[in-house]
Amino acid sequence: MAAAPRRLLVVWHSFTGATRTMAETLAASAREVGGEALQVSLLHAADAGAEDVLAADAVVFATPETLASISGAMKDFFDRSYYPLLGRCDGKPYALVVCAGSDGHPTIAQLQRIATGLRLREVAEPVLVCTHAQTPEAIAAEKQVPEAELERARELGALLAAGLELGIF
Repeated sequence: MAAAPRRLLVVWHSFTGATRTMAETLAASAREVGGEALQVSLLHAADAGAEDVLAADAVVFATPETLASISGAMKDFFDRSYYPLLGRCDGKPYALVVCAGSDGHPTIAQLQRIATGLRLREVAEPVLVCTHAQTPEAIAAEKQVPEAELERARELGALLAAGLELGIF
């Protein structure tokens, strides 16, 4: 009898398309590498909850940086999920994708603090995409993600798929 497929959950939010594109690219790569041995769920933060995290073998949180913080939709996800997850996902592997206009490090630190509280285990360096958008018009504009950044999302998706398949995490 074949083993049940491993599960990778990607929880994402995006305002201008960059984070969505990175999340979709990561998920597609994970599906390609994992094949039938991996089930990938790509859920918008508004649609995801604690039960989705609990059902996953690994999780990716993908968010834009908004005023040096996670987006409101991602914060809402954690507001709804944090306490139901507390003490129930110790050691679960996770990774981060952050799209920012200038920095991104405060958002990564915030996500890492949340993950530490949940006792999640970071299994890859965070992927930080800096768009260098600084004017109100550039910040609000739909983003096109450079190929080099998409490749980083593909690599993270492949890493997670392989790690789950091999039982490394």
